[in-house]
Amino acid sequence: MRRLAPKTLLILLGGLLPLSLLCGLILGPQIILPFELLSSGDSSVVSDRLIVEQIRLPRTLMAALVGAALAVAGVMMQGLFRNPLADPSLIGVSSGASAGASFVIVLGAGWLGSNDLLGVSLISLGAFAGAALATYIVYRLAAHSSGTSVATMLLAGIAISALAGALNSFFSFIADNHMLRQISLWQMGSLSGVSWSRLGFAAAVFLPLLFLYPRYSGALNALLLGESEARHLGVDVHRLKVKVIALVALTVGCAVALTGTIAFVGLVTPHIVRLLIGPDHRALIPAVCFAGAVLLMLADALSRFLLAPAELPIGVVTALLGAPFFLSLLKQQRRVGGAL
Repeated sequence: MRRLAPKTLLILLGGLLPLSLLCGLILGPQIILPFELLSSGDSSVVSDRLIVEQIRLPRTLMAALVGAALAVAGVMMQGLFRNPLADPSLIGVSSGASAGASFVIVLGAGWLGSNDLLGVSLISLGAFAGAALATYIVYRLAAHSSGTSVATMLLAGIAISALAGALNSFFSFIADNHMLRQISLWQMGSLSGVSWSRLGFAAAVFLPLLFLYPRYSGALNALLLGESEARHLGVDVHRLKVKVIALVALTVGCAVALTGTIAFVGLVTPHIVRLLIGPDHRALIPAVCFAGAVLLMLADALSRFLLAPAELPIGVVTALLGAPFFLSLLKQQRRVGGAL
């Protein structure tokens, strides 16, 4: 397929960002058009303003932050493993976070009591602790005196993911109906509990990380040639692996702790953008950042609109949005005889 110039794609995605934000503010169980908020004195207008300002705006901005963070974490993993089908779940981060959240939901029920705010914070803390523990175990298994083995890290990540999956199944087995529904909703992802305070925490975590990732674009470009070639070009490969894994674990752990498990974004968004503009990480990382934000803002808007007044899990929507487009790109790539 014909590739786009990176600058062209960045301009297109930059134009889609405000449009996606606008969709997030308009769509929902009740469609609220911007000009309707300009009139004054009507109680329904006051109610609509509260819905937009206190619910939809922070939620849509959180979707942008989390989408950008997950997408960039995915492209960093794909660059590190030199595999366009890699994603953060390969090192067990998502599975560990899910197991940690399930542990708190089931065995921490006595601690939560009736305080919803405390309950949410404990579940988020459990998810982050599970992600950190899974990453630490995988890294310790893969690290040795001569460096860090990517192959061993992949195998360890698969084993830890399987173990975390078994723990999730066990917690689901012993949970009551209410706990089981909480676990299911957590594993499908949700932005329904977003507030301005939670958005502020997310911005304080994700924005510095998103500005930090492009620093590694040159090293990841060198790594595309192979580890030995990257070393000859002056890249400290072992240090690069440690830093990227730590940053990805922090990013995905915080994302899962805040919104639950949202699959597909970290895998498909980088792959689609790479097919459009090529593998140069200097353009790939910012383009993937914008694309992830657009994808998750649109997915969140549709999750509130498609089955209104009910809400479709956002992980389902991301798969429904991304999979057909992803498959069409792969079909075009195969038609011209290209490799992934």
